Amino acid sequence: MVVEGIRVLLHSDNSGINLVGSAGSAEACMLLLAKQLPDVILMDINLPEINGIELCRMVREKYPSVFVIGLSTFNQLSYIKKMMENGASGYLLKNAGREELTGAINKVIRGQEFMSPEVALLLRTEATRQAPLLTRREKEVLELIVEGLTNNEIAKKLFISIATVDTHRKNLLTKLNARNTAALVKTALATHLV
Repeated sequence: MVVEGIRVLLHSDNSGINLVGSAGSAEACMLLLAKQLPDVILMDINLPEINGIELCRMVREKYPSVFVIGLSTFNQLSYIKKMMENGASGYLLKNAGREELTGAINKVIRGQEFMSPEVALLLRTEATRQAPLLTRREKEVLELIVEGLTNNEIAKKLFISIATVDTHRKNLLTKLNARNTAALVKTALATHLV
C-alpha cells in the first residue's frame, strides 16, 4: 500500500521524478540495485529479516553514489539517529505529502540533508535538552572560541588572565565531552549553545 501510494504521488506530480522499482526486503533491494542504480532510495525501517537501518549501511557501503531517505512511521530519536549514522541523507515520516516527498528527493540529490518538520523539531528539542548548563563566563569564552580567537585574544577581550581562559576552555571541553577545540566548536553549534 505504501509503495502504491508513493507511486501515485510521484506519478501525479510533474517533478520529473520516476519510480524505477520497489523491493520488499533487503535481499530484493540488493538484487534490484545490481541491475539498476537509482539516484535515491526511500527506505522503510521496518523490513523483514534485515531492517532498513542495516540495509542503509549496506547500500551506502556498496553504492556510495545512491542517496537514502529513511521512510518510517517511527519518529523515535534512536531510529532517526541510527539511520543517519548509517548514511541516510534524510528522514521522512509516512504521513508526508507530495510536496514534502518531492522536496526531500530533490534536496538529497543536491547533496543536502532533509528532515520531516516533525523529525527536525524532535532533533532540535533533544539537542537543547542535552545541552549542558554553562556559566555566563563560560558562554562568553565559548562564543569567542567558536569565532576562532586564541586564549591570548580571549583574555584581552574579556579582561581576564590567560590562565583563567585556559581553565574555562578545559571546563568547556569536559562539559561538552569534546576531545579538542574542533569537537568543542562542533558540539557547541549542534547543541545551539552559540
